[in-house]
Amino acid sequence: MRNLNYQLKQICKHWRDGSYVTQNNRERMLTQIANELHGLGYHHMRANSLRPKHIEALVNHWQDKGIAIGTIKNRMAALRWWAEKINKQNVVARSNDHYGIPHRCFVTNESKAKDLTQTQLSQVKDEYVRISLELQKAFGLRREEAIKFIPHYADKGDHIQLKGSWTKGGKPRTIPVRTEVQREILERARSLAGLGSLIPSQRSYVNQLRVYVSYIRQAGLSQLHGLRHAYAQERYEELTGWKCPVTGGPDSKSLAPNLRKRDREARLTISRELGHEREQVTAVYLGR
Repeated sequence: MRNLNYQLKQICKHWRDGSYVTQNNRERMLTQIANELHGLGYHHMRANSLRPKHIEALVNHWQDKGIAIGTIKNRMAALRWWAEKINKQNVVARSNDHYGIPHRCFVTNESKAKDLTQTQLSQVKDEYVRISLELQKAFGLRREEAIKFIPHYADKGDHIQLKGSWTKGGKPRTIPVRTEVQREILERARSLAGLGSLIPSQRSYVNQLRVYVSYIRQAGLSQLHGLRHAYAQERYEELTGWKCPVTGGPDSKSLAPNLRKRDREARLTISRELGHEREQVTAVYLGR
């Protein structure tokens, strides 16, 4: 292992800021950044040798490759974290504008919804992972929420209750149980987990996450965040009576005032169910 890769791993192990998922994502990004720096010709770097020229080279490299704006911003956050831990905060400019990184666009004209068929589910050999995936699809849950899910606690009959310890940002929320399919999945989840969670008793969350990632890769599944997009789009049509813009429905500006009010109310409902606070975020899932 190269010095830079090793030292960044040691820094990540020493400074465990954020949730396990945040830590894991940060270490993965920094490993990739170290590899990219080596590929850009910086062969003998150490963690404390980070300089402005390295940041410039990385940003130019990412922009040349057409990396998504949101991905670049996440990597910039990892670079700032690295710079902070070696006490060189000034190495990375405070604003992304300095590097010509545009502001992220929260409006999309293309649906990113993903389906999950029974055939695909049958390829997932772990029953706990399989039921977590079904919950992601049925309720628009994030991965961590679906893995930590405790059916006995969460199932309140006409809705599910998510604990703050399961959710991004630590904010509990409720999601309605609207369909027979949702009810059937909850019953199977309760039968499997008993009084526990969808993490088998012999595993920790970290271990179950690794099992989850391994099995979905073996099944050829990817981009499962798209299940949340599909949930949002289905709920929008259910709440408004028409399709959302990314699936061929009318854009918000073309709606009559009374329908525009229904559009906004639906978006606020969906935002809450997905665990967001702002109506604006729904443009990512639904378009505008």
